Amino acid sequence: MGIVESVTGAIAPIIEASGIYLEEVTLTGGSPKTLTVIVDSDSHLTLDEVTVVTKEISDVLEELEELGETPFTLEVSSPGIDRPLTLPRHWRKNHGRLSTITLHNGQLVKGRICEYLDSTVVIDDKEIPLSDIAKAHVEIEFKSLKKGDE
Repeated sequence: MGIVESVTGAIAPIIEASGIYLEEVTLTGGSPKTLTVIVDSDSHLTLDEVTVVTKEISDVLEELEELGETPFTLEVSSPGIDRPLTLPRHWRKNHGRLSTITLHNGQLVKGRICEYLDSTVVIDDKEIPLSDIAKAHVEIEFKSLKKGDE
């Protein structure tokens, strides 16, 4: 078993117990290495939630034999806006947000995420099976600061 798998196995119960999802664990770089843990939730994570889980992860990693004397920097964060939408909970969490979807046939679909139903996502008024989606992500939107715009 590799280091990433060992870390994942050690920290997953802590993260799940706090009601947060473990999205990904990566180990990159030279010396010191960077151990990145991406966590998410059904709502937007607060800085306090990330801080608490970071402390708990750090405590477990201090005792993890597989890390040995390997120097590393721990980074715990939530997924960025560029993170792909791949799981049903990603679609539910981003309800109402603008998304861009590339289908396996190359067609591009852009619209608001309206609903997620049994392996199908509704974008505006179009139902798209998740199996037809090659990649998808949320678009960044900027609110107008002009007076009267809403």
